[in-house]
Amino acid sequence: MILARMSRPPRVLAYSAFAIAVALVCAACGTQKIAVSKSDPTYHGAVLFNQRCSGCHTLAFAATHGSASNIRTREIVNGPNFNVRCERPVARVLYAIENGGFSGAIMPQNIVVGQEAQEVAAFVAKYAGRKAPPIAGQPTCDSQAVGTLPALAASVTQP
Repeated sequence: MILARMSRPPRVLAYSAFAIAVALVCAACGTQKIAVSKSDPTYHGAVLFNQRCSGCHTLAFAATHGSASNIRTREIVNGPNFNVRCERPVARVLYAIENGGFSGAIMPQNIVVGQEAQEVAAFVAKYAGRKAPPIAGQPTCDSQAVGTLPALAASVTQP
């Protein structure tokens, strides 16, 4: 082996160059950014979705890739791909957040709560399903109403 016959300084330099090359290649991975404008009212929901939901769900607008792309290699924790799955109205999304999805089996309940849960629900309801292929006779996700959420109840503080 060539590295075994090299003296220590060139070998250290070669290993360092290799490590830097690997670091650069890895740094180029996952550079997609949130595709929602910071002025969009749902931007904070996109950030929260990216932080809390990216391990299981895919949604390009939040730069997440958690869903399985191949049904044969998927894991039990792969959640729905929201690029193609429409989630409306927003109250339905909030229900899923509060109750651990619709089955309650895998998704943790209350992964976000209160105002943050409403922000994530509004973001998902607005952007989910936008990349779904059109199906003859079925309405597109954009043609369905997003709906509204009830106002948050004021928190009760104990004296």
